[in-house]
Amino acid sequence: MAEEPIIPSAAEPAPVEQPAADKAPVQATKEERTPARIKFVSDVNELPRDDEYASEEYEQLISKYESSFAVKEGEIVKGKVLRIENDEVIVDIGFKSEGSIKLAEFTDPSEAQVGNEIEVFVEEIEDQEGQVVVSKQKADFMRVWDRIKEAFDSGQPVAGTLTKRIKGGIVVDLFGVDAFLPGSQIDLRQVKNFEQYLGKTFDFRIIKLNKNRRNIVVSRRVLLEEERETMRDELLKTLEKDQIREGLVKNITDFGAFIDLGGVDGLLHITDMSWGRINHPSEVVKIGDHIRVKVLNYDKERGRISLGLKQLAQYPWKGVQERYPVNSRVKGRVVSITDYGAFVELEEGVEGLIHVSEMSWTQHVRHPSKVLNIGDEVEALVLRVDEANEKISLGLKQTQPDPWETLDERYPVGTKLIGKVRNITNFGAFVEIEEGIDGLVHISDLSWTKRIKHPSEVVKKGDDLPVVVLNIDKEQRRISLSHKHCEENPWDSLEAQYQPGVQTSGVISRVTDKGVVVDLEGDVEGFVPVSQLGIEDMRTPEEHFSPGETLNMVVVEFDREQKRIVLSVKRYLEHQSEEELKEYLAAHVQRPITIADAVEAKGEDFPEAAEGATEESSDAGHEDEPADKQDATSASSDE
Repeated sequence: MAEEPIIPSAAEPAPVEQPAADKAPVQATKEERTPARIKFVSDVNELPRDDEYASEEYEQLISKYESSFAVKEGEIVKGKVLRIENDEVIVDIGFKSEGSIKLAEFTDPSEAQVGNEIEVFVEEIEDQEGQVVVSKQKADFMRVWDRIKEAFDSGQPVAGTLTKRIKGGIVVDLFGVDAFLPGSQIDLRQVKNFEQYLGKTFDFRIIKLNKNRRNIVVSRRVLLEEERETMRDELLKTLEKDQIREGLVKNITDFGAFIDLGGVDGLLHITDMSWGRINHPSEVVKIGDHIRVKVLNYDKERGRISLGLKQLAQYPWKGVQERYPVNSRVKGRVVSITDYGAFVELEEGVEGLIHVSEMSWTQHVRHPSKVLNIGDEVEALVLRVDEANEKISLGLKQTQPDPWETLDERYPVGTKLIGKVRNITNFGAFVEIEEGIDGLVHISDLSWTKRIKHPSEVVKKGDDLPVVVLNIDKEQRRISLSHKHCEENPWDSLEAQYQPGVQTSGVISRVTDKGVVVDLEGDVEGFVPVSQLGIEDMRTPEEHFSPGETLNMVVVEFDREQKRIVLSVKRYLEHQSEEELKEYLAAHVQRPITIADAVEAKGEDFPEAAEGATEESSDAGHEDEPADKQDATSASSDE
C-alpha cells in the first residue's frame, strides 16, 4: 500500500533543507520562514487527493489550515475576550495560540468583559514562547491615527478628557488613546494643583506627534493665548473711560491688584478698592475672584488701564454734615494712631480725627497711644465738619465735665493745701493740686527772704510742698501758687531789727563785681556795695573777698517794699580803732583772682548798687523776673 502524504499541522514548521556537509548551518529568519510556509501551503493544494478522504472533508481541512496563517504582523484584527488572569486579558484572535493583553491597556475597563469583541494590533506572530503578541493600545492608536494626523497638520483643536496625573503633567484621553499634557500647557498661569482638572474635558491643540513612539503632546495654553489675543483686540477697540467691566483677579501686590479684563490687564490700586481704610489688597479681593470694576483711566499710548472698585459704591462723604452735626455725640472704632492724634471710623469710608490736644482736660498727653489703642470703641463729640476736604474733628475730653469750670469753687484764692512737685524748671516748680491739674510756684514765691538762683535749691521733684492759691485763670487754664505765703511775711519784724545805723554781722555768700551778698540773722540777705567795703582803689571785690568770710557792718538802708537791706563796712570801721582797721585791710589785701572766681562772678545776675541816688544805697532785691509770671504757667508740668 502506498504511503499517505503527511499534511503539516499549524504547530509544525515547514521542512527546511539540510545544509551540505561542507557548509555551516544557517538559522532561517522570521521573514524567510513566512514565505516558506505560504509556499508549502500552495504545494499542499497541488497534492493528489486520497480516496479515503471525502472531498468536502478535505476542503474543510485545507481551509482550516490556511486560516491559521491568515493573521499577519502589523495588522488590526478582531478578537474575543476569553478570560482575565492576573491582570492579563486573554483574547482569541482565531490563531493557533491565544493573545495576552495587560488590563492597564484598557482605558474603559468595561471593554475587558468576557465575551466582548475587541480590536487588537498584532505585534508578533510568535514570541520566544510561541505565543502571538497583541496590543489593545496600539490598535486604538492605529485606528485614530488618521484623525490625529489630520488635526496635527491642520492645527484644528481636538477635544480630550484629563484622566490621570503623572510626572510633569496630565494624561489626556484623545479619541481613546493617551496623549500627554505638560503642566506648563494646562493654563495661562502656573498651575500648582493638577488634581482640580482631572475628569474635565477641554479643547487642545496637538503640538508634537511621533507615530513610531506613539507619542502625542497636546496644549491647552496655546488655544487660551489665541483666545485671549482675540479678546484683547476686541476689548481695546471698545474700551473707554468710565465703562463698567467684569474681570478676573489675576495677581495681588502690596499696592493693588491686577485684573484681567479679557486679554488685557488693568491695575486696581489699593486706594481705589474701598472708601474705608484697608491695610492690604487681600482684605478686599482674592486671586481668582470675578469682580466688577470701573475704568478710571485708559492710556492708549502706554497701554495702561486704571480701575476702580469703590467708585461703584455711593460716595460716603455726601451729606456727612447732616448725619454728623456739630456738637452731636458719635461712636466709632479707632483704626489708626499717629503722633498727632487718633483716627476713628464712624462708618465705612468716613473717619474723624481726635487730636492729641482733645483727649484730656487735665493731662498733657505725650502720645495718643497713652490714651487709646487701635480697635478701641470710643464715644466722641463732633467739633467741626469739613465735607469738601473730607475732614471731621472729634473731641474725646468733651464727653466728660471740664474740671477747670468749677476749679475756682473748689480752690478759691487763699486756699492752703499740700501738693506734689511734678516738675522743676528754671523759673519755678509745677505742683499738682489734684489729679491732672498743676499750678506754678514761681521762683520768686519760694522764699520771702532768700534770693534763690534755681528752684532745686529749695524743692526736689516728688516733694510734698505746702502752697497757697494766688490766682486761677480758667480761660488760660493757669494756676498761680505760692510757697512763701504759707508763712507770715518776715519783713514786718525785720524792719525793727535792721533799722539804719544798727550794727550787725554776716557771712559772705556771694561775691559780685558790684559788691558782696551776706547772710544775716533771720534767714535774710543783705548787700554791701563796692563803695561800702572800706578798701580804697579797689578794682574788683573778687580780688579781696571770698565766700565764707565774716564781716562786721552797719545798716545804711532798709526797704520793706523792695525787700532790700543795704549794709556798709566803711561806716562800721569809722568808729573802730586804727589797729582794727589795719587788721581788716591786712586781711583783705589784693590777691590774684582765679578763673573759677571770675566765671562764678560773671555767671551771676546780681542786682546793681543804686550808687547814683546815694552812696549808701543799692539794689539788693531778687534777680529779674519775667515781665508776666503767668506766662510761665502755660508750660506743662510734664515738659
